[in-house]
Amino acid sequence: MNEPIDAALEFEDVDFQLAHIRLAAKRYGSSNKPVLLALHGWLDNADSFVPLVNALSEQQVLTDYQIIAVDWPGHGLSQHRPGQYPLHWIDYLYDLHELVLLLKQDQPVTVIGHSLGGIVAAAYNAAFPDSLKQLILIEALSPLFEDVSKSKARVNRSFQQHIRFNQAGIQGQKQPESSSNLTLERAVNARHKLTGMDPKWCELIIKRNLEIKDHQYCWKSDPRLKLDSPYRLTFEQVDVLMSVSDTPCLLILAEEGYKQLKLAIPQAKLWFTQLTNVQIKGDHHLHMGSAAQVANTIRTFILN
Repeated sequence: MNEPIDAALEFEDVDFQLAHIRLAAKRYGSSNKPVLLALHGWLDNADSFVPLVNALSEQQVLTDYQIIAVDWPGHGLSQHRPGQYPLHWIDYLYDLHELVLLLKQDQPVTVIGHSLGGIVAAAYNAAFPDSLKQLILIEALSPLFEDVSKSKARVNRSFQQHIRFNQAGIQGQKQPESSSNLTLERAVNARHKLTGMDPKWCELIIKRNLEIKDHQYCWKSDPRLKLDSPYRLTFEQVDVLMSVSDTPCLLILAEEGYKQLKLAIPQAKLWFTQLTNVQIKGDHHLHMGSAAQVANTIRTFILN
């Protein structure tokens, strides 16, 4: 395996018991400072921010801010959503709303959202425009959308997946949580092969999504996360939701990231009246592989 990531920066494990679910998180810095709330991407967890937090700490950002990196429901150490119903990204809006209301009782909140985390944060900021001090989006811009003509096929595909998933559970054939063949190295190699992400970043993320039971590795992630949701917004719906925000927004894109995000910059300028957009060398997880550059960009933005 790879050399261990330097995660020596001190942190506090914290739990946020919301009205409907418990979220696990890591707090870096003093709790009496303004909050940088870090929201990770799909199938990642709070540890995907370890390289960025270390870089921000080296640049003295923790002198003025605390960083709270949260596990979304079904990820990392957070509680899973109850039941067996299909999941949808809008569920995260309620999580974020409850969390921001809680944190804002003591300190102003700026959100750093990567990928799914950025999607949720952008939609939340649009719906509740006075809630966030600043918004930082990393490889994300708005909720995903698709043409209305695809809605019937999406509903059908999602329900078929979930029916098979639930039937497998009833029949005792659902993929087991643990396997004698599952090792950390196999899990890391599988994610690296699927995503192309550097194996050391795969290992960092995967370790928080695994646990050991009876001397075997077990996945803690909610398996429903890999199933299609039954509904996606149209562009017209997203456009109405996103227009127009006065929240200062920093949009950080990767040179080797998703091309559609670069093509959407003109649209982003219509949605945000105070938009700063930069491109940094790296891939979709540039906040890990290019952490120093991303941290410097964030530092300049939040301290101006």
